[in-house]
Amino acid sequence: MSFAIRTLVFFICVFLITTPVTISVSDEEVLLRVKKSLKNAAALASWKAGTDPCDMKNQWAGVVCSNNIVTGLRLGGMGLSGEIDVQALSQIPGLRTLSLIQNSFSGPIPEFNQIGALKALYISRNQFSGDIPSDFFTKMGSMKKVWLSDNKFTGPIPSSLAGLPRILEIHLENNRFSGEIPEFKQKTLVSVDFSNNNLQGEIPAGLSSRFNSSSFKGNPGLCSIQVLGKPCQEMVSSGQMVGKSRNNKISSAPAATNDGRSSNNISSPGKETTAVAPDVDEGKAKNVSIGMMAASGIILALMLTGIAILKRRQEKLEMMMIPEDPSVMSGGELSGRRSGSSVRIISGSGRRGGRGGDGELVMVNDEKGVFGLPDLMTAAAEVMGDGTMGSSYKATMTNGTAVVVRRVKEMNGVGLEDFDLELRRLGGLRHKNILTPLAYYYRKEEKLLVYEFMPKGSLLYVLHGDRGTTHSELNWQTRLNIVSGIAQGLGFLHEELHPYQVPHGDLQSSNILLTQDYEPRLSNYGYVSLINTANAAESLMAFRSPEALQFNQVSPKSDVYCLGIVILEVVTGKFPSEYLNNGNGGTDVVQWVKSAIADGREDEVLDPEIAVDSRCSTEQMRRLLRVGEACAESNPDRRLDLREAIRRIEEIVHAADGGEGPDQRSTYDMPSLRDGYAHQVEEGRGVAAVSDDGKSLH
Repeated sequence: MSFAIRTLVFFICVFLITTPVTISVSDEEVLLRVKKSLKNAAALASWKAGTDPCDMKNQWAGVVCSNNIVTGLRLGGMGLSGEIDVQALSQIPGLRTLSLIQNSFSGPIPEFNQIGALKALYISRNQFSGDIPSDFFTKMGSMKKVWLSDNKFTGPIPSSLAGLPRILEIHLENNRFSGEIPEFKQKTLVSVDFSNNNLQGEIPAGLSSRFNSSSFKGNPGLCSIQVLGKPCQEMVSSGQMVGKSRNNKISSAPAATNDGRSSNNISSPGKETTAVAPDVDEGKAKNVSIGMMAASGIILALMLTGIAILKRRQEKLEMMMIPEDPSVMSGGELSGRRSGSSVRIISGSGRRGGRGGDGELVMVNDEKGVFGLPDLMTAAAEVMGDGTMGSSYKATMTNGTAVVVRRVKEMNGVGLEDFDLELRRLGGLRHKNILTPLAYYYRKEEKLLVYEFMPKGSLLYVLHGDRGTTHSELNWQTRLNIVSGIAQGLGFLHEELHPYQVPHGDLQSSNILLTQDYEPRLSNYGYVSLINTANAAESLMAFRSPEALQFNQVSPKSDVYCLGIVILEVVTGKFPSEYLNNGNGGTDVVQWVKSAIADGREDEVLDPEIAVDSRCSTEQMRRLLRVGEACAESNPDRRLDLREAIRRIEEIVHAADGGEGPDQRSTYDMPSLRDGYAHQVEEGRGVAAVSDDGKSLH
């Protein structure tokens, strides 16, 4: 063999030895390894070798896919335990969301930081314990949502958590974290909870200026005048710094000696003394003691006065709203428009834009200005009608903002802290097709929810209650745009509220409000966890879906069923009997349309008021009718996927706008799905094929 050939063979061998071999591992193989590492994995029976995790017909339980790529795992409430194989998870390139909420995992936190592209981590309500390394989140720069609540974590909060540039939500409540809260300077934060830990020190200014006391309760060592009304250091009139001694007696701060060290007079245990610096003579010490006693007396008097004021305030708030005519409380079912009856809102007092607590109006969204309980109680109001969860009133604030106040009695089982957390979470959402709550008022017996007033009222009223100008303006193009907005808003909620059992839960035309330009705004969403379980079936539309009525089960697909009902209602113009608890009255739009489609009689069920509109396309109406029928499929496994429903609706919109064929844009390229807050915080970033949090819209 010549020298040249031997040299060539040598370099080829070196190349083969030193070049790493890359083995492509399928998502199926990786997930089966994850399953093998778990105990009590009966809930993952659908995870079988030889099947596709993203198969729409036989999709694996808890697996979220986008474009046939695994982007998320939602394994909450499955009774899982064991040591999850994080190394296997790290081999799923598209994984963006991991939810293990409410399982039985224990021990130290797994090395989830191996999954560098992860954007949302939910491991609440397990038995994880021990310290979390300070640098745990250092390499997780994409992380947006961290939920570690209701575990047994100890030690300081990882400093790397405060360094996440895109963080939106941090929930560490109900653990045993200790030490000080790191400084969080990110303006992206919309929800935090450090309550019920062993934290101490001053609440950082970046948090105290944005979040209320419920986010920090249950930490006796924390202090903040602004949030907790608890100073970190107290001053006496003499100008000396004082603090609390171990026996809760106020004592002066140690004075510095000539060499710079502090010094105290120390008495024997059990004796109460005032610690005085050695260079202070006895007479001055006596003056200090007398001054402190006088200050204590003043403080006590102020406390007693405050208690008396609070008691009188509570008496004034015995009734928040009293109808002048009791008969208006039995108002009709076509809610969303004022009835003309007036309401007297009684006088009282309350802090403007209060910071949480029983008996205060708490702002959760100040985009329409800040107002307080006095503004609400002195405003004249009009009764708008009764809904499934209570009465609604319209009131105009002193700043000119018109609001709707909903009086809700179906949430009496939820505590203040949970209620505050949920309302603040909902108040942080931003999308042009959802109506974000502005404020709330909490009492054990009832709750008030405050929303922006929508001038056109509800879709229910415009379709079935109003036969004037507003109804005549409800032509085909307007209806199609309304349906498109509803679907886009629902898609956003399914993306942002994906840990919820059912993200909206009460989608029906009475909860779809219209702006002056007929832009739909979804309301009454995210209430499933707040409604008393016994009343859910009567109060929430999702609990009237076929799977809820037959098997007492609801899921995100229950929202898709509700979307189908709304679409059929819009296209046919009929009031659905599905909205009624007893089913008596209205039209069973699902069976009516299903039968018409089977017999080729679609044109017979189209609303004649728009079917004769020369500007509309009957074929477009038929296509939308079929989308509604597919969404309202009784079997949830055969029900249309929400992402697919949105895509089909957008194709019809595109055709109605003069498009020559189906719109080939990705769902995530549609502007209305980019209007959410999570997308706005990343200025200049392009839209990827996978959603911002890696979650599928279904």
